[in-house]
Amino acid sequence: MYFSPSEISLVGEMFHRAEELAEGYFRLGRGGLRVHRYEVETLARLKEHEVNSKAFAHLCRYLYQKGGDADHPDNFYFFKVCLQDDRILAAVKRSRPFVKLAPLMLYIAAHELVHVIRFNSREIDFDAPLAKKIEEEEKVHSITGNMLQSVADTDINLVLDCFNSRYQIGDIYS
Repeated sequence: MYFSPSEISLVGEMFHRAEELAEGYFRLGRGGLRVHRYEVETLARLKEHEVNSKAFAHLCRYLYQKGGDADHPDNFYFFKVCLQDDRILAAVKRSRPFVKLAPLMLYIAAHELVHVIRFNSREIDFDAPLAKKIEEEEKVHSITGNMLQSVADTDINLVLDCFNSRYQIGDIYS
């Protein structure tokens, strides 16, 4: 089950909105997320190792090496937010009419952007041990909830309540 063209458009819209919220929350300034290299892909375009059957989104980190030189000063990491369309759509279908796709996608987008910002600012090591990753998920959920307070409504609050620590929004793997 893949996102339809209109759902893909909604995903783009929710990531744009989440970027604006993240830039304000973290005081990055307009366009401040540009320094945090990331891209978003839906299930139809994911590689096998980017598919995850336990989460709505799977964050992968890749290293760009200039000229294949591991020590080149222009090397950088970038992240790919790998959306699991089937899991997201199934959750919306199971929880109809209460949970809607737009607020769930806004939460997922905001949650993943918080991860990207925290990894890039080295607040947490991407390769941290599992116990630290679990602790980080709880912290990111809390930050995401705080970040979404400015746009909170019944639909967002329902998502925050339904998809808290009882259900994995994202999963972190190298």
